[in-house]
Amino acid sequence: MSKVALVRCESYEEAEVKAAVQRGVDLLGGAGAFASPGEKILLKPNWIMAVEPERHATTHPAVFKAVCEIFQAAGADLTYGDSPGRGTTEEESEEAAKATGFLAIAKSLQIPLADFIHGRDVNTGTQEFHIANGALDCDGIISLPKMKTQGLLKLTGAIKNQFGVVPGRRKGAYHQLLPRPVDFARMLIELNMYLHPRLYVMDGVIAMEGNGPMNGDPKPMNVLLLSPDPVALDATVCRLVDVNPEYSYSVTLGKQAGHGTYLSEEIDMLGDPLESFIARDFNINRDPISNVRGRGVFSFGNDAGVPKPYIVEEKCQRCGECIEACPISPKALAWQGGDQKSPPAYDYSRCIRCFCCQELCPHGAVLIQEPENKEA
Repeated sequence: MSKVALVRCESYEEAEVKAAVQRGVDLLGGAGAFASPGEKILLKPNWIMAVEPERHATTHPAVFKAVCEIFQAAGADLTYGDSPGRGTTEEESEEAAKATGFLAIAKSLQIPLADFIHGRDVNTGTQEFHIANGALDCDGIISLPKMKTQGLLKLTGAIKNQFGVVPGRRKGAYHQLLPRPVDFARMLIELNMYLHPRLYVMDGVIAMEGNGPMNGDPKPMNVLLLSPDPVALDATVCRLVDVNPEYSYSVTLGKQAGHGTYLSEEIDMLGDPLESFIARDFNINRDPISNVRGRGVFSFGNDAGVPKPYIVEEKCQRCGECIEACPISPKALAWQGGDQKSPPAYDYSRCIRCFCCQELCPHGAVLIQEPENKEA
């Protein structure tokens, strides 16, 4: 039986968060079940970009602080870090740590920022990865994901959080090589199994619904979720937001790979009752994910069955981040005639529907248009 602890937490007040995290860790056997004294443990949060905690796009610093104090008390030697979408330099890495509220806490607790700029190539047997040194030069990982919606895979959770160990814009190459959601999810499972975090502590106190994972709306869920099984944890999140777990490729493929289970009869739910957290009004697409993807397949005439990104002109600030985020060459969107007075325009015949533009738009100007006739 896999174990998932659900603990009610209704604010980010530090004492309440620490008590909730401590309760969740104790339900799973205590800090000593996941880290021994003297072990070097990396805390891996979700920093999609260098934004303040009030955006609710990143793991909240109060959750980070609670985990730090609990595992420091257990004798673990901690580091922390992540690579946001634009994190290609040491300055950008530190900027993300500062903006998200982590840097001040880490300095007060004397926890160093791990190296997420430089990395090494590894081969898992079926997949090659370039992984940040910070994730390789540790004895174990504790993952701190954020409960959010996400365009390509519906939800970004415990499994996808490890994609942040790929430094900076190198992540875009995987979207280009693996445009189909099922293949992208299979890659995430392979990466997760290689890194094998020991524990996942998900921040769902205030989740993000709608246009996530960067520009959605805050949704109080009042819960922290803890588990050593990322498949069971992500399946539990699906159930909390009233989504069929079998509609998540990372969940179903994770079980197939032996990385965990999503079957309710194989999950031992601990702590507070799951039913007390279910939000049937959570703003998320509950339909099966379309797996029809691939460069050169689409045009306005034949893509009625797949979602596509589009730009809301009145929100667009003409910053060009969406163009920079597009992983393919030539780009699937560009300035119209080189004129930055108008928003960039899409060439949908090239768009692979990775939604990197939507994820990394800092102004919430890129949305996803769902098809009228959905194709599973």
